[in-house]
Amino acid sequence: MKQIQINLNPSIPSLPKIHDKTKINVRYALIPPYVSVHIYWNSQEGELIYEIEEPLLSEEEKSFLEVLEKNLAEMVNLNLLVEKTKESTIKYIEKTSLLLIEELGLKINEDSYTKIFYYLFRDFIGLNEIEPIIKDFFIEDIECNGVNTPVYIVHRLYRNMKTNIKYISMEDLSSFVEKLAQRCGKYISYASPLLDGSLSDGSRVNATYTKDITSRGPTFTIRKFTKIPWTPIQLLNMGTLSPEMLAYFWILLEHKSNILISGSTASGKTTLLNAIAFFIPPEARVVSIEDTKELNIPRENWLPSVARTPLGQGKTGEVDLFSLLKNSFRQNPDYVIVGEVRGKEAFVLFQGMASGHSSISTIHSDSVDTLIKRLETPPIELSPTLLNTLDCVAIMTHTVINRQQTRKLREIVEIINVDNKGVALTNVPFVWNSRDNVFYFKKDSKVFQKIAKKYGKNVEELNKEFIIRTRLLYELQRRGIFEFKQTQKIINQYHKNPSAVLSAFGIK
Repeated sequence: MKQIQINLNPSIPSLPKIHDKTKINVRYALIPPYVSVHIYWNSQEGELIYEIEEPLLSEEEKSFLEVLEKNLAEMVNLNLLVEKTKESTIKYIEKTSLLLIEELGLKINEDSYTKIFYYLFRDFIGLNEIEPIIKDFFIEDIECNGVNTPVYIVHRLYRNMKTNIKYISMEDLSSFVEKLAQRCGKYISYASPLLDGSLSDGSRVNATYTKDITSRGPTFTIRKFTKIPWTPIQLLNMGTLSPEMLAYFWILLEHKSNILISGSTASGKTTLLNAIAFFIPPEARVVSIEDTKELNIPRENWLPSVARTPLGQGKTGEVDLFSLLKNSFRQNPDYVIVGEVRGKEAFVLFQGMASGHSSISTIHSDSVDTLIKRLETPPIELSPTLLNTLDCVAIMTHTVINRQQTRKLREIVEIINVDNKGVALTNVPFVWNSRDNVFYFKKDSKVFQKIAKKYGKNVEELNKEFIIRTRLLYELQRRGIFEFKQTQKIINQYHKNPSAVLSAFGIK
């Protein structure tokens, strides 16, 4: 038998952005050379289909696979492998399966074995039927609503689609949810039927176990973790925000301002947070705190912290956001980033802002008024005076433009003053007009005035710098400079030698 070759890191294809869904017909590799996906418009069903194309097995090959999987399950304990890389695990499974074929006297030819081994890899090392979807760079979410209903996905370009995966057996779906829990290092059962955890790659998993909780049986939702975060220029190219908005964040972060990113679920809050973190000065120390790992900040001087759930009954071994955040201020951070504020940790975050630590975080809210009410009422209960330490709120929204689902930075709201009754005086320097899909801005920034006073600068100087950085960001977009490392290098170089960067891009 020839050695099995599975490409675990295929190149990312360049997909066409097609506005008319009925014209979409693309195919690309997910796990070369075995699996590809075909995305096309199904005229009979009147919707886009995400169809996974796996090797087809004959009845004889299916029976061989069943025998091998049964025997491998009895022999293999993946947790005992010394090297836990996928490459070493693949070699171990291959060696063990060849040994079984010889011992059981199975007459399997080379072509059949190659196909069968893919399924052994998928089911023992991967995540069974959804392993190809996990490997798809363009997938944001994987959603299973129970038995006898298709699994749905959210694609970065083509958005919501139905797949050709469907769990028919309640037993198979329950078993898979148990496997998800094990991969998250958690436990799920009839007595404890809810799961919230993270896979080894950082993808977030939420699942239910019994029919008592969800009427269609076990369910799961996987929010995929992006190993390479979106760069600011990529968000610019997607029309999420404008160059002026990015230049504004760049100046604010350079001058240690405090920013909250607000919006509904899946509106792009964390994506924006990751993107603007590019603008934090390269020498600055950043400490991040999350309950589930989603942040990916492009820098070396970064201390990431993740909360830990209880290890047993009660709260034994628990390390919550509140404890992590309190501890973080003893680690001499220049910037503190909290993945999401929901409870008592907000008080510590705002105390940190008041003591001079630049802070960035996200929160669920669709306007500044509702955000302030949420911060002032239980379980957070912040004093209105503490809210004055906040410089601005960026409000993200999930919307539909020309029949295409998209995310937009709807507005940036500056907090001028919050009185004792919780009434906020605000300024809106940036806003997205949904009617004509255009971003508008005005030069009257109250935060620029605050920065000028704090750092001994004048507002005209900041406005001039704002215009220059806007032009630079626009030029990066025009030249198609989207790559992660290249974008970070240019931004860092500008911090050290702005005139050299401007000269290189022909900006005066």
